[in-house]
Amino acid sequence: MPKVILELDANLYGLLNSAARANHSSLEDECLRRLEGADRRSRYVQALVAELRADEEQQRALQRQA
Repeated sequence: MPKVILELDANLYGLLNSAARANHSSLEDECLRRLEGADRRSRYVQALVAELRADEEQQRALQRQA
């Protein structure tokens, strides 16, 4: 699995931690669950996923050129 580093503000981090505890899961599992769409998608998460996909496509295009 690729490694993803997210920068979160303290409020969002706290909300994710609370949700993980409520769902009896780890913070990592909670983030993955949300990124995979198991929960209602927020605009922030949708924008993040779109940005990650665009970055990945750009990397593939550069690798093809090399």
